Amino acid sequence: MRRFVVLLVALLTVAIFAAKYGGTVRFLIGVDVTTLLPGNIPDSISTIVGMHIFEGLVDYDENLRIVPALAERWEILDNGTAYVFHLRKNVKFHDGADFNAHAVKKNFDYLFSANLRNVGVYKGIIKEVQVIDDYTVKIVLFQPNSAFLYRLAQSSGWIVSPQAIEKFGHDPALMSKNPVGTGPFMFKEWKAGESVELVKNPNYWRQGLPYLDRIIFRVVAEDVSRVNQVRAGDADLMYNPPPALLAALEQDKSLQVKVVPTVRTIFIGLNTSRPPLNDVRVRQALNYAVDKEKLCKVLMRGLAKPSDSPLSSMTFGYFSTGGYPYDPNKAKQLLKEAGYENLKLELITPKGRYLNDYETAVAIQGMLKEVGVTVDVKPMEWGSYVSKILSRKPEDWDYQMFLLGWAPGTAEGHQVLFPLFHSSNRMDSPNATMPYNNYFYSNPKVDELVQKIGLEIDEKKLLEYFKEAQKIVVQDAPWIFLYEMNIAAVMRKELQGVKIYPTERVNLAEAWVDR
Repeated sequence: MRRFVVLLVALLTVAIFAAKYGGTVRFLIGVDVTTLLPGNIPDSISTIVGMHIFEGLVDYDENLRIVPALAERWEILDNGTAYVFHLRKNVKFHDGADFNAHAVKKNFDYLFSANLRNVGVYKGIIKEVQVIDDYTVKIVLFQPNSAFLYRLAQSSGWIVSPQAIEKFGHDPALMSKNPVGTGPFMFKEWKAGESVELVKNPNYWRQGLPYLDRIIFRVVAEDVSRVNQVRAGDADLMYNPPPALLAALEQDKSLQVKVVPTVRTIFIGLNTSRPPLNDVRVRQALNYAVDKEKLCKVLMRGLAKPSDSPLSSMTFGYFSTGGYPYDPNKAKQLLKEAGYENLKLELITPKGRYLNDYETAVAIQGMLKEVGVTVDVKPMEWGSYVSKILSRKPEDWDYQMFLLGWAPGTAEGHQVLFPLFHSSNRMDSPNATMPYNNYFYSNPKVDELVQKIGLEIDEKKLLEYFKEAQKIVVQDAPWIFLYEMNIAAVMRKELQGVKIYPTERVNLAEAWVDR
């Protein structure tokens, strides 16, 4: 009888906590998705949506450890210049195409031939992709690369259906609107500016998953509105609530709040190609004029901490440079030396993309006024904003300052330093492979160090290169270095199994609703 009671209790416990099938999760996002073509994805919102549609050969978990995905296992050969991946069998793309070595090769061939935005993650690194047999693929590198598996784990490494490439590959914009992967959810509909709807993949290779029938990512620009909808039960999940509301949300028994440190830094980009921001003294002055501690304590309520590097302290390779302490007198002195005592500047900013982004811009406007700098803050809709600051057209390069964030998908520093600070990736560089250097920064010594970082496999030497590069970038001040972020997610109590990563990914593949 005692054994029977113990067994019954155990079975009841399993039944109570067992995941349940069915249901829809309504996930509120502050801005629209920009693209669902993996090789072009520039932002974390698009990554969050895309990660439910696509998968790569490998992935990383919540602790940023590399784990198998479409490859069951792999070997590293030839002194780190060859990776042999053994692929999962019986995996189908959402359009019915077979996943195999030929699909992997076609995917990478397409990435290179179409010259997609993020091809620089692999250009000059991958020499060749070889099909060994139907379920074995070999990727040959030009030289060893210590971050290669992490590169494969980010969105640019996701594998797209070969049939989709044949059908839509001639037009990247069309590919973006017709995403086909192997992931737990299938694309159903994208209403621009409103929502993206995904439905359950009934043939997903991970047995028993997903639990949910559907995910609807709905665009709600105002963060307070997103909070109110979750509190009212009209939505299930949102992240980056206003910091002022966080304490009250944590007390709400119908909700759960998760806070995770991230690899994201928030900064003000400074267009170094035009006066007055081509003068390093002006750029340094702007850094001294901004009280980052105050921004973090008062505006962000502890959900951020001041930056002293282009890398977050969560990012591999980070070095504390000391940064720019708040010193308005030093700021005034530098401005006077540069001949700008009554400076007028324009700051463009998104509104709702990042936590308190517009509010941060307005706070900085006030701080800069204290040192004699008048700032006109202009908020922009996210899609238009991204189109402008990532434009390769000279007529769009008239901005002076812009608020932006960066979170390296690889969680390591080369993915910050190379796309953002290497001169080859300036927006005006015709050979840019990752054109995100939209402040037109150039320093030959930084270029040299970034090249070394990309190739070095000796960790001691690698960290020295990282240290020196960060010190120079901070000294050159192509940014106003603001803060690194925590991510706070607010969800209904009944939503279970949500995973949140330091790279700001929010994973619903194993989520379920306890109703």
